[in-house]
Amino acid sequence: MLLLTMVYSKERECIIQGIRDLKEYFKNKNVLIGIYENIEKGTHFLKVFCDGEINNKLMNIFNMCVSNIIYNILVDEFYEKDAMLFLSDTYFFLKYEDLEKIGEKSMEVLKGRSTIIDENSIYCINKKNDILDKISDCMAENKEINVDGFITFRKKEIFNDLEVIVDKVVEKYMVEKEYDEFIKLLKYFVDIQESKIDYVNIIIDNDGSYIIKNKKGEEITDNFFRDLTELRYGSDTHSDDILISALITNSPEKVVIHCVENCKNTELIDTIKKVFTHKVQFCNNCSICKTIKNSLNRV
Repeated sequence: MLLLTMVYSKERECIIQGIRDLKEYFKNKNVLIGIYENIEKGTHFLKVFCDGEINNKLMNIFNMCVSNIIYNILVDEFYEKDAMLFLSDTYFFLKYEDLEKIGEKSMEVLKGRSTIIDENSIYCINKKNDILDKISDCMAENKEINVDGFITFRKKEIFNDLEVIVDKVVEKYMVEKEYDEFIKLLKYFVDIQESKIDYVNIIIDNDGSYIIKNKKGEEITDNFFRDLTELRYGSDTHSDDILISALITNSPEKVVIHCVENCKNTELIDTIKKVFTHKVQFCNNCSICKTIKNSLNRV
């Protein structure tokens, strides 16, 4: 049974290797795949056969894998010829080193090598799937795809889709850069001002609220936030922001965070670690922590 004929004029080792990998995958599924390649006047005709009928599920997997091979060719061409031009034209206000970093991050996202899952990455994955569907639909029409022809006639459309993904990468890069600058500023304030307290226990209660105690275990919550009364009771101010502000204002020499698993905002903990670095310690088994955990068990 003929599954697909691929036609292309250039030497594309990635196609051969991709089909070999696909052949190995189907072999593990007890399905034999055969490959026949013929070259006529510099044009490659690669035929992929199967030893029998295969179900729709395996056929969809086959089409998606081949679509990925062609998708990666498109991404490589986009990166080599258009990506940096697009970035420099659209984001001309950024420094060259920023554009280089964005280009590298874009390739990670476009090639699916990024391991971070967030709203941006999900959007990019969905956009990539749209491109794969376009390639798969083209193959499904007559079980044949002219790779060079597809790239020539669909290049503009698909490159526009890839540019949308790059836009999302730029958006995330700018947010992260602003965050890094913010962290540097906070670290600067902590470094230049005199510490008002040597030791702070931040106890995160079961409901995510914060209790502040000194080295002796005495509660100093009200005193710790004393200089931030207006912020503390403002309707638009989040408790996490108040805690960061209080830590910056008091600039403690040592910060011990208890029951960190109760924190509802992991970004807050990351910010504290980045600003106070070696001054931060985590505790999960002292008498304070046991009291918090026991109170949960009694509920």
